[in-house]
Amino acid sequence: MIDTSAFVGSYPFRHVAHATNEWLLGQMDRLGIDEAWVGHLPSFLYRDPGPGNAALLAAVSTEPRFLPVPAVHPGLPAWEAELELHARRVPAVRAYPNYWGLDPAGAEMTSLAEATASFACPLLLTVRFEDLRQRHRLDTVPDLPPSAVRALARLGDGVRIVVTHADRSFIEEVHYGLTPDESERVLWDVSWIWGPPEEQLRHLLAALGPARFVFGTGMPLRIPDSTVAKLDLLELSEADRRAIEEENARSWMRDD
Repeated sequence: MIDTSAFVGSYPFRHVAHATNEWLLGQMDRLGIDEAWVGHLPSFLYRDPGPGNAALLAAVSTEPRFLPVPAVHPGLPAWEAELELHARRVPAVRAYPNYWGLDPAGAEMTSLAEATASFACPLLLTVRFEDLRQRHRLDTVPDLPPSAVRALARLGDGVRIVVTHADRSFIEEVHYGLTPDESERVLWDVSWIWGPPEEQLRHLLAALGPARFVFGTGMPLRIPDSTVAKLDLLELSEADRRAIEEENARSWMRDD
């Protein structure tokens, strides 16, 4: 299994007791997760995520099962150099336009999406970190809007976007606003999609197909067992489960 949505580091808005490499590895071992795409959690609030990227690379340097997903801020000078530094050796790069004060579908994000396409490197976007009902009163930044994902997915064949922490309504609003070719440029992690009794994940898999989804947990902010349990309860075919847990993410990773 490949977890496409995991983090190391502290969370600015509440204490996270398990924000360590050792805890993350222990959860991966317990649940049978082979690799994790890991981001540096506090970097979404950094004015310049560069130091956070350095901390991320240092944190994962001794653990080959952690694949770093650094953040690139396209509103900063020399962001192209930061992207070039990382893009050829990571599974994806992150951006947090809503927290960085950028138009999520504006010129800066358009440039970043097109630049990641030139490196065949997916762009990973996070809709939200926590439910509105759980957020700190100072965490007033709105969720990433579905319209931004649609706009970026329409930029061209080389663009590839991994969206984490999206719910059913968000996914449907994006998917049904795209052509079939455009929808193939987006992968959705399953961490925020409800299982039983609402059966929203079952509905989405039937409507969009397993090829559009990847495994993700949101650790350490979310309990990872829930993602595994949702897949267990679906009784998927071996091929469909393997696609969600590994093959869809693997197919977008550089092999050089």
